[in-house]
Amino acid sequence: MTGPAVETHSRRPPPIADYGLLSDTRTAALVAADGAMDWLCVPRFDGEPVFGRLVGGAAAGTFRTGPARPAAVVRRRYRPDTATLETTWAVGDARLTLTEAMVAEVGGRLLPTNLVVRRLSAERGAVEALVEFDPRLGVRHRPPRVRRRRDLLVCEWGALAISLRCAPALTVEPGGRPTPVTVVPGHPVTLVLTVAQREPLVDVAPAAAWEFVAEDEHRWRLWAAGIDQSLPFREHVVRSLLTLRLLTYSPSQAPVAAPTTSLPEDPGGVRNWDYRYVWPRDASIGVNAFLSVGLLDEAHGFLAWLLHASRLQRPRLPALLTLDGRRVPPERQLPGWAGYLGSAPVRVGNAAAGQHQLDAYGWVVDAAWAFVRAGRPLSSETWRAVRGFADVVARRWCEPDAGIWELREPGQHVHSKLMGWLALDRALRIGETHGLRQRRRRRWQAARDAIAGEVRTRGFDPGTGSYVGRYGSADLDAALLVLPLLDLDDAGSPRVRGTVDAVRERLSAGGTLLYRYPPGTDGLPGAEGAFLPCSFWLVQALAHTGRRREAVELFQRLVEHAGPLGLYPEEVDPVSGAYLGNYPQTLTHAALVQAVLAIRDAA
Repeated sequence: MTGPAVETHSRRPPPIADYGLLSDTRTAALVAADGAMDWLCVPRFDGEPVFGRLVGGAAAGTFRTGPARPAAVVRRRYRPDTATLETTWAVGDARLTLTEAMVAEVGGRLLPTNLVVRRLSAERGAVEALVEFDPRLGVRHRPPRVRRRRDLLVCEWGALAISLRCAPALTVEPGGRPTPVTVVPGHPVTLVLTVAQREPLVDVAPAAAWEFVAEDEHRWRLWAAGIDQSLPFREHVVRSLLTLRLLTYSPSQAPVAAPTTSLPEDPGGVRNWDYRYVWPRDASIGVNAFLSVGLLDEAHGFLAWLLHASRLQRPRLPALLTLDGRRVPPERQLPGWAGYLGSAPVRVGNAAAGQHQLDAYGWVVDAAWAFVRAGRPLSSETWRAVRGFADVVARRWCEPDAGIWELREPGQHVHSKLMGWLALDRALRIGETHGLRQRRRRRWQAARDAIAGEVRTRGFDPGTGSYVGRYGSADLDAALLVLPLLDLDDAGSPRVRGTVDAVRERLSAGGTLLYRYPPGTDGLPGAEGAFLPCSFWLVQALAHTGRRREAVELFQRLVEHAGPLGLYPEEVDPVSGAYLGNYPQTLTHAALVQAVLAIRDAA
């Protein structure tokens, strides 16, 4: 039922860690602890935002439902082994709970591509709540053309339409004017948002939508039950794998790096990038993660996308691609967008798409080798693509590249050389069972051995007993923590252990945190935080070098950075612990899974 008028209150942007993730495996929403959906692109991850307040300011729109006045959150969680988010507030002696989800399974039924369901319920007494519905589309925050069909609100922008339906019926006015509602125990308020682009707008009754959420929860629980029950830290692994699955664009099986753009690595600064694309490196790490816990369909989907997406530019492997495997649009800045905490410019597109990144070839070929090692032979087309990648490495490994950290000035990065070595080594291993001409085999072997020889001489500093970040420099690179996994040197050798120890000591950001390279050396203005994937790589390296106890202790301290929802960013402020960068981050969650698998294998 409708209630008394409410007062609006000013709102400072919440911390990034305050946001929960909703996803239907096609797009994603970020919802703050006050019930504000401040980010949603439609109809897919890289679409235009209809709620963009996260980085666009108040003019970019939001969809908030929650207590009418500020209230303390007493519990926030995902329902176990599902993607359904629950937020509970204390409002006097009463409790108000927002339960919300996006329906992932829409195939075979007359359902909209995007279906968002939000339900308010009260306990211990009636609660005054509100609904604020202010959709604004795209770069210019365009308000919609509004029409009504009985109790259905429809907002249109040409070929795009979204609808809102409520039960019991509410007269919600778009444009930022909150609609009051009194939530009574036993009588929940359900809101259903649907999206249509160049297709009929499907109306879903709130009661039916709530049933679809329950069915989706059942499917997610069945999916989670298939993950190895004997894993250490299984709860963390399941949540990370579920997050990886939610960040995978189901029509193509492409994992998006993050569902956001321009969340800052340096609040108030210019280190703001668009991560709504697919890095082959991230996808390859996902192949290994899913394979290692028995989720073969997901691993196969990732690998199939990789090989399909790269076909137009073969044998070159692009640094990143769109969800469809196409070229990423040119990087541009959005004028007038405020940015998160004033962090401007806000960007769309990503200039790193044109870079040469040698390390990506190593990740991709290693993923193909993992598939073969699991007893799954490659198709002839896949093997042809892998051979092409290995040929590129054999031909170009001497060249400078942008490296894993996508530096704007190319250099002779030791990690890139190591991953080039890995690409050739794993391609040779695949060739033992998949057919390989001797001339090509000899060419790969010669290049692999040449890389090993050069890295051992030019990439190693005898004075510190460690490999270095670049030829001719004493600086370190946390990506060198992959060394124990490669077999270039024995995992227990002084060179490998010395490198792990040097990275841990010299790139320490305090406690469990690491910088990815020495701060201030990347040529960009401003600073950045500690890079969380590197800390999980350190766990993995410790486990692989016979230091399992240290690995376990480090992991136990690292997961304290996750918060109650088990979601991780790319970076953390080493002083305050605040989340930095686009969120949640595929690479971090994949690195967490790899760390646990290393702990398991070391046992």
